[in-house]
Amino acid sequence: MVLDAEIKEQLKQYLQLMKCDVLLKVSAGSDDVSSDMLALVNELASMSPRIRVEETSLPRTPSFSVNRVGEDTGVTFAGIPLGHEFTSLVLALLQVSGRAPKLDQNVIDQIKNIRGEYHFETFVSLSCHNCPDVVQALNVMSILNPGITHTMIDGAAFKAEAESKNIMAVPTVFLNGEEFSSGRMSVEEILAKLGSAPDAADLADKEPYDVLVVGGGPAGASAAIYAARKGIRTGLVADRFGGQVLDTVGIENFISVKYTEGPQLAASLEEHVKEYGIDVMKGHLAKGLEKKELVEVELENGAILKSKTVIISTGARWRNVGVPGEAEFRNKGVTYCPHCDGPLFTGKDVAVIGGGNSGIEAAIDLAGIVRHVTVLEFMPELKADAVLQKRLYSLPNVTVLKNVQTKEITGTDKVDGITYVDRDTGAEEHIELQGVFVQIGLVPNTDWLGDTVERNRMGEIVVNSHGATNVPGVFAAGDCINSPYKQIIISMGSGATAALGAFDYLIRN
Repeated sequence: MVLDAEIKEQLKQYLQLMKCDVLLKVSAGSDDVSSDMLALVNELASMSPRIRVEETSLPRTPSFSVNRVGEDTGVTFAGIPLGHEFTSLVLALLQVSGRAPKLDQNVIDQIKNIRGEYHFETFVSLSCHNCPDVVQALNVMSILNPGITHTMIDGAAFKAEAESKNIMAVPTVFLNGEEFSSGRMSVEEILAKLGSAPDAADLADKEPYDVLVVGGGPAGASAAIYAARKGIRTGLVADRFGGQVLDTVGIENFISVKYTEGPQLAASLEEHVKEYGIDVMKGHLAKGLEKKELVEVELENGAILKSKTVIISTGARWRNVGVPGEAEFRNKGVTYCPHCDGPLFTGKDVAVIGGGNSGIEAAIDLAGIVRHVTVLEFMPELKADAVLQKRLYSLPNVTVLKNVQTKEITGTDKVDGITYVDRDTGAEEHIELQGVFVQIGLVPNTDWLGDTVERNRMGEIVVNSHGATNVPGVFAAGDCINSPYKQIIISMGSGATAALGAFDYLIRN
């Protein structure tokens, strides 16, 4: 039995939602993974009369495809989709059976209108919380468009293939045999990369908003909901929903919720926003802001959105070290997500740059997977909480280097080492290793504003107690403002504050 009793009970309820019969075509060998995969598909078939299993030969073994009877839908799982990918399997079963995906109709139309043959392959790790977004997006595209196919490939089950393709970060997507992308992508971002994104003309006829929120993270969602509840015309424009939350695994300090995970919280935020008739425009990046009679926000595609007030909630992104080799070897040994990419470095030597909580948590997690971890901290002492430091120093395969400055990440086609300078002596040292995990904090996503809004030396937007900036009618919230603490719950509070501040501005002006 592959699934435990509790999961089976929950799964039975989902399988009752299937609308038509589904055929699982299985390509299995005599190996252990094949044996476990057969056990899984047979277990699924035993739980629903709508699921049948048929043995066949597929390009990879072990693997299985999920099909409508008499029709190949192009959805294949190479390996066993458990862990974070179990949801991808359940959704594939439901959607292949005829359950409509939760996508806006304009996105569905874009997918259906794609012409040509597109064969996608996504290398994943079952511990990666970013991978399911990509797998589920490409699965849906395969189900909706007969010219598209998608195969999820577990890098651990097909380790030789992953190594031969030099895959050192997940998710990594190949299209028609060529590398297409690496990292989390929404269906809107995939469509944009394929040249099927909405253009400026689609937004040309938008009436001015009372409140326009720029950004779809916790602050943006909170701001949009608080504004819409005032009964005023509210819009939200973002490249994707969730922001940095999507890159967070375990969340245990979101008050009243004992435990959740980033992607789950992001999905809940989006569902909540959709309850209020907010005009949500995803897949768009802001390019500039100008205060005229109304506030105008220019998007990357050239479209201009107008509003009486604007709330900027564009969040933050991982800070780069800014040394030679970092950009060159990104996803070729340089990575920013230990949870996603850690399993790809099993038995190898890695470095973690950063001695704060995120860096030390990463080092602790990696120590259980890799051969050796070297922590490099710029300051004379680690900044992480004492409990984390105690745990770190108890591990036998961790070396901590303090008061050192990273000088270069070295390699040819992938990372082979890191060079650092001892800040006390000036001595230069080199360590041979295969991976570098960068964990040195965040930088606000505010470069696009230029000089239009006051920012501090760190690039954070300066706001007052009402969330107002120095530009009348422009407010800001979340990790992009000069708040001393960057926490989900604080971002949500600042989003609510900015929305109430914007409403107060509207009724007074």
